[in-house]
Amino acid sequence: MSEHPDVIRRLAAEVDTTALCDAVDDLRVMSAALRCRSANPVLCGPARTVRCRDDFLGVIQALERAEPGDVLVVDGGRRETALAGEIFARVALSKGLAGIIIDGGYRDLRFVAMCQLPVYSRHVTPKAGTTVRPAATSNGVSCGGVPVHPGDIVIADHDGIVVLDPATAVAQLTRAKEVMAAEARVVERLDQGATLGELLNLAEHVERLTRGEPSRLRFTV
Repeated sequence: MSEHPDVIRRLAAEVDTTALCDAVDDLRVMSAALRCRSANPVLCGPARTVRCRDDFLGVIQALERAEPGDVLVVDGGRRETALAGEIFARVALSKGLAGIIIDGGYRDLRFVAMCQLPVYSRHVTPKAGTTVRPAATSNGVSCGGVPVHPGDIVIADHDGIVVLDPATAVAQLTRAKEVMAAEARVVERLDQGATLGELLNLAEHVERLTRGEPSRLRFTV
């Protein structure tokens, strides 16, 4: 995953994607068109990448090479053809993968909808692709509108999917944890009767913007 896989997993379990987006301005966020198709949306792991077009032989190749904890990230070109289904989810479960994300089609939702393996796709369709074109695995791909490189840290939850550079993941996750701690303090104060305006630099922020000066709205607790 990186030089600090255990730390990344621990921190990822303590934060959510919204806090990561608040903490990291240039975070890679996959398109909301990629939707969770399974019973569990939460995943974290290094990307195992493959690029396919209407042919899922490359997905099989990548799945065979995947290691426990990997997230299988498939660049399917946003096409509707199904590049995986029930069998693939079962294999991923048996190998201990962290999840499957396909920018293309998925099928066999009767099984997948109840499956605990996190499975995301852009489309749902019964029509599968061919198996005649071998594909290069572990290369940079595009998935959900963002670049994904082998080993990048992929994190997903109820709000969406984000991608982190493994070299900076610990720092970014730590900042996200600080964001969540600040939000917890805000919630506590709100429960005590405070107004939102009392917990923000609202007046100063508006005044600076009115003067044409740079400013950023932030919590003050």
